[in-house]
Amino acid sequence: MTTGWNLADIWERNADRFPDAVAQIQGERTYTWAQFDRRADGIAHTLLHGGAQQQDKVAHYLYNSPEYLESMFGMYKAALVPVNTNYRYTDDELTYLWENSDAVAVVFHGTFTSRCEHMRARVPKVHTWIWVDDGTEPCPDWAIDYETAAASASETGRVSAAWGRSADDLYILYTGGTTGMPKGVMWRQDDMVGSLDAPSRHPLPTAPGWAEFDARMSKPGPRNLPAAPLMHGTGAFNAMWNLVLAGSVVTLPGRHFDPVELLDTIQHQRVNSISIVGDAFAKPILKALDAEPDRWDISSLRVIVSSGVIWAAETKAGLLRHNARLIMIDSLGSSEAIGMASNTTTADSTSSGTAKFALGPNTKVLTEDGREVLPGSGDRGRVALKGRTPVGYYKDEAKTAATFMVHDGVRWSIPGDWAEVEADGTLKLYGRGSQCINTGGEKVYPEEVEEALKTHPTVNDAAVVGVPDDRFGEAITALVEPHAGDTIDEAALIAHVRVHLAAFKSPKRVLSIDSIGRAANGKLNYTALKEEALRRLREQ
Repeated sequence: MTTGWNLADIWERNADRFPDAVAQIQGERTYTWAQFDRRADGIAHTLLHGGAQQQDKVAHYLYNSPEYLESMFGMYKAALVPVNTNYRYTDDELTYLWENSDAVAVVFHGTFTSRCEHMRARVPKVHTWIWVDDGTEPCPDWAIDYETAAASASETGRVSAAWGRSADDLYILYTGGTTGMPKGVMWRQDDMVGSLDAPSRHPLPTAPGWAEFDARMSKPGPRNLPAAPLMHGTGAFNAMWNLVLAGSVVTLPGRHFDPVELLDTIQHQRVNSISIVGDAFAKPILKALDAEPDRWDISSLRVIVSSGVIWAAETKAGLLRHNARLIMIDSLGSSEAIGMASNTTTADSTSSGTAKFALGPNTKVLTEDGREVLPGSGDRGRVALKGRTPVGYYKDEAKTAATFMVHDGVRWSIPGDWAEVEADGTLKLYGRGSQCINTGGEKVYPEEVEEALKTHPTVNDAAVVGVPDDRFGEAITALVEPHAGDTIDEAALIAHVRVHLAAFKSPKRVLSIDSIGRAANGKLNYTALKEEALRRLREQ
């Protein structure tokens, strides 16, 4: 067993020190740290009683809610591995995810009961289903009521499995892959804590030392609201870290992002920080504030963190008009690499443009043969992070070797962001080497949408690109080559894709084109196709 930090140990320490402080809030529901701890014990007990073994995988199939982090705490207590599930996935996507992760249990919201009923035969490894009441479908006889599970702690007290806990215990975060299949990124808990703690002025010691920890966390921490889904890294990492700080996490009851609900909650709960995904969140927030500038008191809000997609300098300037004390942080990172680079904007900072990122201390830009890209050289390479990085991808040695590379004896995480290093040492980003589309914080790869389109009887070939969009950052746009004698029905093709893939992967627009123009090797010129899509859209 490796010495290091374990999240269950940390959160239990916070519960012992601040039992009456608030840990979680959603609407009218409030849970203290003592309740957070005790209810998580109940979930741990239930999962172990159901037969879960050391480092077994448990899937979350939940919207943002107190149950999400509470059950995660229970999994960590029992040395089990939380696995995120995108609640927008279709049956086939869910089957792949839960089979690939070897999930033995699923915690799900009631609204997904019928879907889970259908899924049971497709994922026979899952032997425990825990139903969370959300006022929709009733608890089925094959599932355990979440509240019954949470209440079982009164019989057990604080739970720790016979095999104990370790710094090596995992958290698995599934992220999109270049073939369309998500990949499970394996984080050791100690590495995750160390990565999230890296920007701190007074970092935690390498090995757990409760005296140092207590001195740093001398009082309950700030109040964080993950506007982004907890099923994504942006929301999950920020929420988990705020609990390390003995803070509280506020989640919105609404199932779809509503800037009015967010602003109401910031004011009512005196929220200190929020996590978002770029302009898809920030622009609607600014629009609401501009429309009713005197409606909300957001003076408690000090920090906005965005990760996964860059947001515009104009948006940041607009938000500062409503709260001059804001600190707005662009964090360049990914599921595979936390804290590669950052950009901080305040009222006092000079404008550095949208994509001016300062490299972190463990970040370099490396050419494909491992050479460091020097400032002002004009060379391009991929952003690489050393030090606290994931173990690799779950059950995928080939993809692990392609992303986590060793150069001159140093192991680097290289997710694929291409960049130059400016003369001043900042990054000039060029995006992923693949054609990944980032739409509203969701990563979508053209290949899977193209394949779905090509299953329609009228489609001979298809190409998918991302075009700039004020709301979503990029809008998925399809160029479709019909079979001879056929015509393209835009609405029908969008609906067709939605049958096969999650709705967020479906095109916003479908454009008919005489020829996709594949090269002899079958490859597409995505740059030219994107230019064609933009030209066609401008002419409409």
